[in-house]
Amino acid sequence: MANNNENNKMSREEAGRKGGEKTSQNHDKEFYQEIGHKGGETTSQNHDKEFYQEIGEKGGEKTSQTHDKEFYQEIGEKGGEKTSQTHDKEFYQEIGQKGGEKTSQNHDKEFYREIGEKGGRQRRSG
Repeated sequence: MANNNENNKMSREEAGRKGGEKTSQNHDKEFYQEIGHKGGETTSQNHDKEFYQEIGEKGGEKTSQTHDKEFYQEIGEKGGEKTSQTHDKEFYQEIGQKGGEKTSQNHDKEFYREIGEKGGRQRRSG
């Protein structure tokens, strides 16, 4: 049912819904991809790295509240498969080296001793 105000006018919500329905009848997928691309470009020009980190963090928190471990395993697997299709051995060597360098900057010998022990225990029990 229409949500009308005192002057018997359409509510903003209903007007938006009707406009969206009409637009979807007149445009295809490419139209929405194009305007989405333009919006993304404009947003990137108007916002910095911190903006994206903040919205990513908020989205991540919300997602973690509504999804379980299996969800993350599934999307991780899909992402890994897609990445392996589009990247070569050198890509993995480069990101592995970067990750190793960053980890060595952030951790001391005790950290490596602990993960080495954990890895050794898993290997013996596996």
